[in-house]
Amino acid sequence: MFLDFAHWVASTSTSTWVQKHLWLTPLLQSIHILMIGVVVIVIFMLTMRVLGYVATDEPFAAVWRRYTPWLWSAIVVMALTGVVLSIGEPVREASAMSFWLKMGLIVVGIVGALAFGGALRPATNVGTTQFSGGAKLVAIGTVLLWLFVIFLGRAIAYDVEVWESLHLG
Repeated sequence: MFLDFAHWVASTSTSTWVQKHLWLTPLLQSIHILMIGVVVIVIFMLTMRVLGYVATDEPFAAVWRRYTPWLWSAIVVMALTGVVLSIGEPVREASAMSFWLKMGLIVVGIVGALAFGGALRPATNVGTTQFSGGAKLVAIGTVLLWLFVIFLGRAIAYDVEVWESLHLG
C-alpha cells in the first residue's frame, strides 16, 4: 500500500522537479540536519536543567520558555524539509525500515516533550531546583531518543545493510 503510493508520488511532476534539481537535495539535507541539531541541543539544555547542571537559579518554566521556541521552530523546518526530501525519493523512504522507525520516534519525542514540559512547568514555578529521579530518567531518555532519531536518519541510506530481511522494499 505505502509502496504503491510512493511509486505514484515518484511519478508526479513535483517529485520529478525535486529529482532534476540536483542542488536541492543537498541543500535541504543540510538544513534538515541543522534543525535536528537544534532540536537535540534544546533537549540537551532542558535535560541539563532537570539534572541541575545549568540555570538552577531560575525556574524550569523560564528555561522552558527560553528554549522551546527554538525547539518548535526547528521541528517545523525539519518537517518541511523532510517532506520535500521524501517527495524527491518517495520509494526509498517508504521502503526504509529506518525511515518508519525515525518517524515513530519523532512522534514519541514531540508528544513526550509536550507532556514533559506540561508536567514540569507548573510544579517548578515556585523556585525549586530539584527534580524527581523519574523526571531525570525521562529527561535522559529523551536525549537518547533524539540521538537514536539521528542514527535512524543516517541509516536510511544504508537501510538494506542495517535491517537486511526487515527492509521493506
